[in-house]
Amino acid sequence: MARMHTGRRGSSGSDNPTADEPPEWSDVDDDAVEERVVELAEQGHDPSQIGQKLRDEGVKGTPVPDVKLATGKKVTEILDDNDAGNDLPEDLRNLLARAVRLNEHVDENPQDHQNKRALQNTESKVRRLVDYYRGDALDEDFKYTYERAKELL
Repeated sequence: MARMHTGRRGSSGSDNPTADEPPEWSDVDDDAVEERVVELAEQGHDPSQIGQKLRDEGVKGTPVPDVKLATGKKVTEILDDNDAGNDLPEDLRNLLARAVRLNEHVDENPQDHQNKRALQNTESKVRRLVDYYRGDALDEDFKYTYERAKELL
């Protein structure tokens, strides 16, 4: 797939290994995994960070290589079931934070044309994601503005 804002092609990503069940060495109870996921979310971690912590630290010392294989649910599904998720999707929140940082930088440095362009590209990506999430994770009348992004973060 080509990159969004350049003429170059993107690099292909790796595929997850095909597995139907968790490895035998990772025999963690799925209820314990769900409790750990909720606990990490309450500490303020994003779903991707929760997956990394479970992979590295595990539950009670036993690593969990794949939450979906261990529990049958994705991390975000577990968070939704326990009402521990964030109000914004993680990818949109990260892009909004980047847009706010770039906007503040461009205000302080008006001659920085390279970052003006980066801000335009980031805001374009934000608008695309807002269109994608509108109705599901966002309100129907949600519009991206710098003030609204700053308020949400």
